Amino acid sequence: MSFNFRAIQYVLGLISLIGAAFIFVPFIVAYVSNDGQVLAFAATFLLMVATGALLWYPHRGIHDFHRRDIYIIVTGGWVLLSLFGMLPYVLGGTIPSLGQAFFETASGFTTTGATVLADIDVVPHSILLWRSMTQWVGGMGIVVLMIAIMPILGIGGMQLFSAESPGVMVDRIRPRIRETALMMWIVYISLTISAIALLWAGGISFFDAVNHAFTTLSTGGFSTHTASAAAFSPYVQYVLILFMFLAGINFALLYAGLAGRIRTFFRNEELRMYILITVCAGVFAWFFLAQGGMGLEESFRTGLFQVVSILTTTGFTTADYTTWAHPVVYILHVLTLIGGMTGSTAGGVKIMRHLVLLKDMMLEFKKQLRPDAIFPLRVNGVLIQQTILYRIIVFVVVYLLVLAVAVFLLLLFGHDMATSVGAAVATLGNIGPGFGAVGPGGYFGSFSEPMLWFLSGLMIIGRLELFTVLILFTPYFWKRY
Repeated sequence: MSFNFRAIQYVLGLISLIGAAFIFVPFIVAYVSNDGQVLAFAATFLLMVATGALLWYPHRGIHDFHRRDIYIIVTGGWVLLSLFGMLPYVLGGTIPSLGQAFFETASGFTTTGATVLADIDVVPHSILLWRSMTQWVGGMGIVVLMIAIMPILGIGGMQLFSAESPGVMVDRIRPRIRETALMMWIVYISLTISAIALLWAGGISFFDAVNHAFTTLSTGGFSTHTASAAAFSPYVQYVLILFMFLAGINFALLYAGLAGRIRTFFRNEELRMYILITVCAGVFAWFFLAQGGMGLEESFRTGLFQVVSILTTTGFTTADYTTWAHPVVYILHVLTLIGGMTGSTAGGVKIMRHLVLLKDMMLEFKKQLRPDAIFPLRVNGVLIQQTILYRIIVFVVVYLLVLAVAVFLLLLFGHDMATSVGAAVATLGNIGPGFGAVGPGGYFGSFSEPMLWFLSGLMIIGRLELFTVLILFTPYFWKRY
């Protein structure tokens, strides 16, 4: 089977055109605020439109995707957006280095939240808005947006959807994938508007409210202030906790809950485990922080904030958590390897995978006592086939293997163990801040250019959950058959 390169160019052209529509918003802000970034955004906008038109127009009407085309489209689309998205940083002089600019953009689109900017407070407003918008667009996914608004992508839509949002199982809200994507975006936009209103009501500027709503619902973690969420009042921090937690829930399940199907919502086993982990880790952090002399309310808020932020891979911070009691730091380490729910904007391994593996482990104990009995593995009443279990096991093994290779390479480049592990986990898991030199704030500006390009690739691999990207590096993928 050969590749349909005309179809690939057609979709990549559409992605470029949609990206140009988004970049027009910070261009308007730059023009109104006169912050010196107008030409940078104008040049980027024109280049994206020209490229998109050249790729799309000659091949319009071609929708016959082969399965291998899907992987090139999705991975190529994310790389293309990151390449174009870095231009405002470079052309406007905010980040002159290509490696650093690409890292910042990839961190945005993958909702990682790691940054190379040391002083965010001095960055022009239009650039700050663009950083936040990259996370908001990347949170739900540009391909999912295309499927939602373009009925012509109905053919191959499910394959595109699965390649960009490759969870264990994605609950479909509607029989047709386009309606599913549309409903997910409706929930996403509705929660974003709600977050803007509540944040603005907390006394912060409308600009800060919009930016933090974008980066909270996307579980991205970019802030408009160097101090991150520590720059805001307790009320604002509680609002951020609420929406970070909501963003870590499966959006199909959120839709069911908002539609009144409360029983379906609370009977979901993955949600129950998500709540259990949040409550247990939050109480654990609260106890140790209170023991350390912090007030009851402050210790509750600070501990819960960091637990939810890291569990959902958002990456906001309100304190230097590396100085906390060792048991709390160890718990935060564990949370970096868990992630949010499948079908959410959160990154990481995902709770569903942990849940399936935990259930399978318990069944193995039963089989040891009753080897002749048959114990079906079910989650939410659905039978988990052996093929799904096998894929989960393979995913976890590959995830740990990629993580180990990343740590090894970082060590070879002279970074200490804490920084190497912290940077690898923070980028592959799309978390942002880590431990060691990349602790609270997620500052990666000290890394060399080669390492920044490597870590950028790691963020894209993590966002597309490994296989969509890694399959491109296998000989089998390129073999004609």
